[in-house]
Amino acid sequence: MTRYARQLQLPQVGVDGQARLAAAHVLVIGAGGLGAPVLSYLAGAGIRRITVMDADRVSLSNLHRQTLFTVTDIGVPKAESAAARLSALNPECHVTPVIEAFSPATGPAALAAADLVLDCADSYAASYSASDLCGATPLITASVLGMSGYVAGCCGSAPSLRALFPDPPDSAASCATAGVFGPVVGALGALQAQMALSVLLDLNPSPLGQVVTLDTASWRVASFRFDTAPEPARALPFIAPGQITPEDTVIELRPEAEAPRPVAPHARRITTPGPGDLRPGHRTVLACTSGLRAWRAGTALCDTWPGEIVLAADPQQETTP
Repeated sequence: MTRYARQLQLPQVGVDGQARLAAAHVLVIGAGGLGAPVLSYLAGAGIRRITVMDADRVSLSNLHRQTLFTVTDIGVPKAESAAARLSALNPECHVTPVIEAFSPATGPAALAAADLVLDCADSYAASYSASDLCGATPLITASVLGMSGYVAGCCGSAPSLRALFPDPPDSAASCATAGVFGPVVGALGALQAQMALSVLLDLNPSPLGQVVTLDTASWRVASFRFDTAPEPARALPFIAPGQITPEDTVIELRPEAEAPRPVAPHARRITTPGPGDLRPGHRTVLACTSGLRAWRAGTALCDTWPGEIVLAADPQQETTP
């Protein structure tokens, strides 16, 4: 009896499918509530190479939903603790922990060797940056808040996350600020893992171009495809704060009371910027904590400003749901 005996019995897997899983290299962004079931199921299924990126450390408030960790892990980097737990679960799985946040600066190197990316981060900036960078690499993304959320297969042969959700989100709330039920996160993380395995096994219909929503407040599950969703005519990309240059026009949207340290030394604090605050021929950087205010301000400016606008999210700390 082999480790993968029950899986090998499936006609969708078999010996050839198991070999495909063993040959895959998967990048998982975030080792929190979504990352816990994703990482456990992928390692259990026989994915031999997994890279997990997370800059956060385990805290007591994580434990009700981040099931890879115990109280003995408090204070330990999540990526490091997750790698140790997965190695114990399946010694055949080689897990590389990367103790830094996924961003437009760190993302390209992390993506270079990945066959598939799973976005398990609690950050609009990280999710959209991952989508922007993935291109032909499939991306399985999910978002959870309170008692509901969604999972979607983007990029690769499908439209991007920007095509699926082209407008700024309604709220900048996160699990840390608005709360979340653990089982909801676990359910959507499990769906992410199943979508990932389906992509790697090239099953039909493909989960790429598919959205599944779950609302446990009303006990509703829905699903739809977005294969024909058009890409936005003008997208405002995110950059990392460290990618800001002295030549950029940098607008810090947060007042000093909210952010005593601006995103860059030469940033100007303007809560509602207009075209007169920008400089022709210079890239404009709009900055806030989550990136949402910057996205909204940039969207408003696009109607009257043809120049380059980019967004910078400058959180006090990176978190994962």
